[in-house]
Amino acid sequence: MRNPTGNNYTKVDQSYFDKRGLKRYAGVWSLWALGVGAVISGHFSGWNLGLANGWGSMFVATIIIAIMYLGLCFSLAEMSPALPHTGGAYSFARTAMGRWGGFLTGLSENVEYVLTPAVIVYFISSYMAGIFDTSMATLPLWWVGFYVVFISLNIVGVELSFKLTLVVTLLALSCLLVFWVSALPSIDFTKWALNVGADGALLPDGNGPFLPFGFGGILACLPFAVWLFLAIEQLPLAAEEAVDPKRDMPRGILAGFFTLLLSAFMILWLNPSIAGVGSFQLGGSGEPLLDGFKAIYGDGIAKLLATIAVLGLVASFHTIIFAQGRQIYSLSRAGYFPSSLSVTHGSRKTPQRAMIAGAGLALTVMFILWFAMGSDRGAAIIGGTLLNMAVFAAMFSYIMQALSFILLRRKLPRLERPYRSPFGILGASLTILIATVTVYYQLTDPVYRQGVLWVAGWFAVGILYFSLIGRHRLILSPEEEFALEHDNARPL
Repeated sequence: MRNPTGNNYTKVDQSYFDKRGLKRYAGVWSLWALGVGAVISGHFSGWNLGLANGWGSMFVATIIIAIMYLGLCFSLAEMSPALPHTGGAYSFARTAMGRWGGFLTGLSENVEYVLTPAVIVYFISSYMAGIFDTSMATLPLWWVGFYVVFISLNIVGVELSFKLTLVVTLLALSCLLVFWVSALPSIDFTKWALNVGADGALLPDGNGPFLPFGFGGILACLPFAVWLFLAIEQLPLAAEEAVDPKRDMPRGILAGFFTLLLSAFMILWLNPSIAGVGSFQLGGSGEPLLDGFKAIYGDGIAKLLATIAVLGLVASFHTIIFAQGRQIYSLSRAGYFPSSLSVTHGSRKTPQRAMIAGAGLALTVMFILWFAMGSDRGAAIIGGTLLNMAVFAAMFSYIMQALSFILLRRKLPRLERPYRSPFGILGASLTILIATVTVYYQLTDPVYRQGVLWVAGWFAVGILYFSLIGRHRLILSPEEEFALEHDNARPL
């Protein structure tokens, strides 16, 4: 293996990559399910907290965030088949902006994919504690149990992982479809969806203002609207496990996005409009879909409905663990993280060390918060601050990925692109603009700012490691080989 002059690359032989092999299996529908499944929990809960600012504010914010993801997904649909590596976002940024750009982008995704499943497993455990009447003190046992089960399923093999992803995603979508059909005869939009007043108070007869808090209310809703699409960007991480990434990756990404777009606006329209529910109540609810089901069918089958509602959370938990493993694996294989984490299972070819390491880090954070701050305050931080951290990290990675798209268009105009985004640089620029505005709002809000500061600490540790150790141990992985081949390219 060559050792380019001026770069600190460690020499490895073919046996290094033989121990880090992956297996190709995924087609279009597997990729579609991976993208939709990763996001779908956000349609069950989390998004609704924005309704405290009024339905209209949430509606406009969702349109703005949908435009951001439209630009992002079309950019990814172009970059992922042109650079079909497991590194995904890190790979794009590495080729466009060099090693530091690649590392910072990969580090931001690392925060997102480690913390997002931690937040989801907390919500799953809360549901399960209610279903089985266990105490709050048992929640950590539920966390460990779900991590053990779903990491084991991911380790067993890529075929099982993708098949399970397809099944749980279809079940979660079926649950939403049943909800939509059930809700239609029970809605009164103007009375219930528009029942938040200009001062944030409940309007018993509805017919309130469309934007109770004006433009500021829209800004306040942006982070919650993100939850309706967060993690669709993980699909490029499956590039080396796709049968034909150049053909199937764009189709899977775009089909997943438009499925989520339809679901997002259906749930935003119907859930707050159900008689007896309303935007005011859902603005503070932890189980908005369950509240809607109860209003339609009554409390008598509450536990059954709660079990159904868990499906969406399980779908996202399973698929983001997949992404977490591949993300850590790719950075480790290239030497940005300790290379031992990228060793895959001997026969099943799944990155079990990376998945276990990511889960261990997430559980460590959760246990520290839970026991150091007490169960009540720890629960609030896990369900709130960690979520804010994941959103901020995602926004940073979106900015870097969209910037990578623009730079690659200019730096490598002759690069083979099996798919070209019809929105081009304009779409990527809108992604950068909207993500920047969302980050700005997080920095101005004290609640969100705490999460941003914690992410800054995570970045500081990562940057220190890379400065002192990681950058001296880089390895010519497929992502690095590709980037080095194009480092001297010049635009036309």
